[in-house]
Amino acid sequence: MKTKKNSKKQTTGSTTSEKRPAKRKTIVSLEQYEADRKAHKDGGDKKAAPETKAAKAAKEKRTGGLDAAVQVLAEAGKPMNCGDMVKQMLDRGLWKTNGKTPSATIYAAILRECATKGEASRFRKTDRGHFELTAAGIASLTAAAKEAK
Repeated sequence: MKTKKNSKKQTTGSTTSEKRPAKRKTIVSLEQYEADRKAHKDGGDKKAAPETKAAKAAKEKRTGGLDAAVQVLAEAGKPMNCGDMVKQMLDRGLWKTNGKTPSATIYAAILRECATKGEASRFRKTDRGHFELTAAGIASLTAAAKEAK
């Protein structure tokens, strides 16, 4: 006589009712309790404090892909395709990436900026796959140069 097998696999080991209780600190005296409490207030068991805004500002800021594209297009003075832009950006060290398709990344980012910002976008599509700077792009480049000084 065959018995029907359960479709669910039975788990071995502990079930929810067999969980171990949480470890609790044993306090021997009031002095020990106050010492532990003071240690926790003073930061004895805390993680490292996050960096302050001044420390973050002191670090060198990396150039993003779109900012690097603005620099390359401004220096070229003519419409360029994303492949040429990325090649120059990487050769000059303006942008670093580990991606397999950096030109597709820049292309998508430029199109996304054009779609979201509209006329305020730094880029304008001139031909299939070619982009140039707009007045907003040139203005952002000059503003960035003023901040760097």
